[in-house]
Amino acid sequence: MRHDKIHTGADAVINCAGPFLDTALPIVDAALRAKIPYLDVTAEQPALQAIVDQRDAMARAAGVTLLPAAAFYGGLADLLVTAGADASRPIERVDIAVGLDSWQPTRGTRVTGERNRATRMIQRGGVRVPLPQPAQEGTWSFPEPIGERAVVMLPFTEALTVSRHLPVDTVESWFVLSALRELRDPNTPPPKPSDERGRSDQRFVMDVAIAQDGATRRVTATGRDIYAVSAPIVVEAAARLLGGRRSSMGGVASLGEIFDAADFLAALDTIEVTYGTVSRLALQRKDACAS
Repeated sequence: MRHDKIHTGADAVINCAGPFLDTALPIVDAALRAKIPYLDVTAEQPALQAIVDQRDAMARAAGVTLLPAAAFYGGLADLLVTAGADASRPIERVDIAVGLDSWQPTRGTRVTGERNRATRMIQRGGVRVPLPQPAQEGTWSFPEPIGERAVVMLPFTEALTVSRHLPVDTVESWFVLSALRELRDPNTPPPKPSDERGRSDQRFVMDVAIAQDGATRRVTATGRDIYAVSAPIVVEAAARLLGGRRSSMGGVASLGEIFDAADFLAALDTIEVTYGTVSRLALQRKDACAS
């Protein structure tokens, strides 16, 4: 099925229709034919990797920018890491921890989970490797309002967006176990709007630890409703693309790769970002304490 008609007269296309394993490539192809930028909000690693593997060369040749995963997981995490790291120097490791006080999934999230059964990937030794099984667990000391929580290693698209443009050896991702259990419970209801902006009551902390040059930098984003915060991220990215505020002229890119990450974060009034350093990683593994 061709999607050219829906792009008629458009300056860019933002794909919010998952599962992206099914929708991304056909809509990317239509964007390439129309020669307009493509953005999406996928958290699915195989959907992002398929765009990289199968459409990057075509997009570069056409001078069309493709920005998959420009949302909470792949996009926000990549911006935080890029803003806190020195991209000109090797990075020993990046740990990305997502703390949610609850997770009431949308129908789209549930359908995507049923559709996406691919092996999740992390990065170690500069190469991508399958998520070890059983997945490592531990305890992460999040800033408030989440606090200290049990976590499990669980990567989304951030493991790919960060590693594709930063000189990082290891990228590992962590997720609060209590929220994951809610997500996996078929009886958990969908989110309900609780304010004038349509956001749910869900609170999040995305906490990033960057080990580089003998120090560990910490960049933290806090806010409300991971679904709602994806909208301003992807729209800000589209506006910057169309306004010429980018460093790429085509191909697949990550947000931090082509935009000024700190400036981008400062433009998002729906989240609060803090910068600092820590004496040791915020994670305590069950079998050892990481430093």
